[in-house]
Amino acid sequence: MGCRDPVARVYRVAPSNPSALINADRISKSFGIKPLLESVSLGVHEGQRIGVVGLNGGGKTTLLEILGGITEPDGGRVSRAGDVRVSTVTQRGELPAGATVAEVVVGGPEVAVHEWAGDPRIRGILNGIGIDGLLDARVDELSGGQRRRVGLATALVSESDLLILDEPTNHLDVEGVQWLADHLVARRSALIVVTHDRWFLDTVATRTWEVHSGRVDEYDGGYNDWIFARAERTRLADTMEERRRNLARKELAWLRRGPPARTSKPRYRIEAAERLIADVPPPRDTVTLSAFAKRRLGRVVVELEDARVTTPAGDVLLDDLTWRLTPGERIGLVGVNGSGKTTLLRALAGEIDIAPGRRKEGTTVSIGWLRQELDDLDEDQRVLDAVEAVATRIVLGDKEISASQLAERLGFTPARQRTPVGDLSGGERRRLQMTRVLMAEPNVLLLDEPTNDLDIDTLQQLEDLLDGWAGTLVVISHDRYLIERICDSTWALFGDGKLTNLPGGIEQYLQRRREIASAAPRRAAMSNVSGASTASTAPAPAISASEHRDARKAMNRLERQIQQLDTRESRLHDRLLDAATDPEKLMELNAELKDVVEAKEAAEAEWLEVAEKVE
Repeated sequence: MGCRDPVARVYRVAPSNPSALINADRISKSFGIKPLLESVSLGVHEGQRIGVVGLNGGGKTTLLEILGGITEPDGGRVSRAGDVRVSTVTQRGELPAGATVAEVVVGGPEVAVHEWAGDPRIRGILNGIGIDGLLDARVDELSGGQRRRVGLATALVSESDLLILDEPTNHLDVEGVQWLADHLVARRSALIVVTHDRWFLDTVATRTWEVHSGRVDEYDGGYNDWIFARAERTRLADTMEERRRNLARKELAWLRRGPPARTSKPRYRIEAAERLIADVPPPRDTVTLSAFAKRRLGRVVVELEDARVTTPAGDVLLDDLTWRLTPGERIGLVGVNGSGKTTLLRALAGEIDIAPGRRKEGTTVSIGWLRQELDDLDEDQRVLDAVEAVATRIVLGDKEISASQLAERLGFTPARQRTPVGDLSGGERRRLQMTRVLMAEPNVLLLDEPTNDLDIDTLQQLEDLLDGWAGTLVVISHDRYLIERICDSTWALFGDGKLTNLPGGIEQYLQRRREIASAAPRRAAMSNVSGASTASTAPAPAISASEHRDARKAMNRLERQIQQLDTRESRLHDRLLDAATDPEKLMELNAELKDVVEAKEAAEAEWLEVAEKVE
């Protein structure tokens, strides 16, 4: 396949059960003395979309690599159906040195551009993943996030029967995560995906595997169904443990007193699953926390007035911005990658100049900032020492907890707390950063992608901590579930020099992004028309007032027609993606798309003629 990414591989293997794509029979895998998988048996069938969850280091990636043929199990065997095509994308993928993005994604320099450039399915994938502007770039020159997106696009372009993806939403913004979810749901291929993005998991998965303690437990449905089933499993386990203790106490009483009088047996009733949450209080008492935040913060928190926010290169991101954070406010900040979210956070923290304009900070404000970088940790310190270097005890909500207790809530067992920082994984370092930020007892939190590399259990603990935290919060995250869970309002950067409040939250943001994308071709066409009109030096012939009104009406009619054709064209591209495996449907939709494009070009040409009369 030429320069295809060796980690996003496609292969064919020996025949097996035709209804199952992959069967794993009693597979085991250990690293050192730690068993990650012990005698695990499972299967993947056609059309299944499986989400894989579990703690970091619990064996999720190892399971994917065994199923994908990258790693061999220590014991057991993996069989695959005949002629099945499997694409695997892991986090440690390497791209061929010297190749361009186009060569990697479509299969090598021997593949002519016209063979794939006219394919709407491939164009849609390149655009959806956000690498359509990088096709001529060499992979050696790309950032880590861009390289990950290239590997993902390579797998999606392939006509695979099974996709195996490890953390595909990393380095994608909210819009990219939405596109990927829609694309995977529309595909006919089966899917195994490791992800910590709860919204993505719930949208995509029809089945969930939980990897823990060397086992893999299977559940029907996505994230919500898994959480629901796990809660019920825990309740039943607690019931069984309580029953065992009651029987033990009863047996002990018999041994001590001899045969006692008969007593009625304890009665256990299996409650409906909804009863698990019937008496659970709201995640946070908003009124109480707001009052507490006001007492700690005072009236002024952080205010930007008439501010101009610029990039390090001098480009203006926001102009004439006035933004006042209030005590207890919880804000989610969204926007495409590179829109300036981190720069705005730096402006709130007072790290960059906002002249003209001014920044005002309350006298009682204490800012805690979680950055994306991991360069603020001493690698020779132990985990607990790194936390206690900030503080030994803090008050969180109405409880006082120690540094060790907070570290344990964020996933560091007492044994792990004695580990040197240099031996921690990326996810563990992220957790340590968050622990240190909270130990400083800030009353204003600025969180830049706090969910990077965190597993779902740690995310739940983090959300629980933030639910009970009184103070002002601004969080940047592509984790839609986190934004909707802990934030009360959503603000967005659309690249228009403004900060926009979105009462409708993430759904409204995605709708606005779709509107911007659909309007872009029309604006470009109108800009070309305007440029052509301006460049013309010949004076336009004078027309009467009635002719001018008629021309204006015709222009308005044509603009509406062009907009409708834009919408039809966009929908046809989506339908072409959905019909990628149906040749007859593709031919029919391609013909319809050709008619729509020709009609739009004719309408734009007519608009140009009418515009010349008006000018």
